[in-house]
Amino acid sequence: MIETPSPNFDERQRPVSMLVLHYTGMPDAASAIEWMADPLSKVSAHYCVTEEGQVIHMVAEDKRAWHAGLAWWRGISDVNSASIGIEIVNPGHEWGYRPFPEEQISALIPLVHDIVQRHGITRGNIVGHSDIAPARKQDPGELFPWHRLARLRLALPRPTKNLMDPHWSDGGFLLALERFGYDINDPVAAIRAFQRRYRTEMIDGIIDGECRSILLALLLPQPQGDD
Repeated sequence: MIETPSPNFDERQRPVSMLVLHYTGMPDAASAIEWMADPLSKVSAHYCVTEEGQVIHMVAEDKRAWHAGLAWWRGISDVNSASIGIEIVNPGHEWGYRPFPEEQISALIPLVHDIVQRHGITRGNIVGHSDIAPARKQDPGELFPWHRLARLRLALPRPTKNLMDPHWSDGGFLLALERFGYDINDPVAAIRAFQRRYRTEMIDGIIDGECRSILLALLLPQPQGDD
């Protein structure tokens, strides 16, 4: 682990209950790390994981890093206070989104495991930036291998077993989506964020039977997936 301290943090107002995964969305790792260490940027994360598998430690876990921005998840609006933030180096949708290398994911998984164990974070609170800010963000995006984390109980799996369409109305689906955790003030953005996480092959912002079935399964006590 490489220490590259960032001055961009303040004091937490809540105990840690969430882990938020991001992509850097910048042309290269050096630019992203330099930006998060620059006091003028007003952004930071606790950790950054490079494509080569280096882990950069930037903010102490007991401090409030500035990674989430305007966000909401399961009733929490000060997500920065309640979360650990990890930036994963990837150019993102603006600079040439691409798959995450094996070296990077192999370094990320033990980091996530350690954080989750230390803070007692539940699988449902291991989220992407797009989950907590659906109207603003797309990261870590549809190429992020959530299934790798799910196999290790470090994220919720995509439900695949015993799926049943509850035939909710669109309004009913949105209420269920809010109950699960999403901000639904921008309904289409919330649906797309849900699809980007749990139905990556079709991200169209349209509610259909598959989306309803997946969401119903996620609301059950034990979502069942292949992972």
